[in-house]
Amino acid sequence: MVLQRGGLIMATLSDLITQREELRYLRAQGTRSVEVEGRRVEYRSDAEMAAALAALDREIAAAQSPGPVTQIRFLTTRGV
Repeated sequence: MVLQRGGLIMATLSDLITQREELRYLRAQGTRSVEVEGRRVEYRSDAEMAAALAALDREIAAAQSPGPVTQIRFLTTRGV
């Protein structure tokens, strides 16, 4: 599933994970080209595939991380 936000098309976390696993499999098989959603992508080298995997890993990490802290609550006692 692909979400659209503010004119940008964003993949869901499960889509990103699926893409990463497929790319890892293709890299292990020595495949340099892949067709995704009707578009053909051809990688020139293993380093280019590694860079694509690293980018997917960063996107997955960002999608899994919680948002910024917006509230801090203190609980204090008088020590009695």
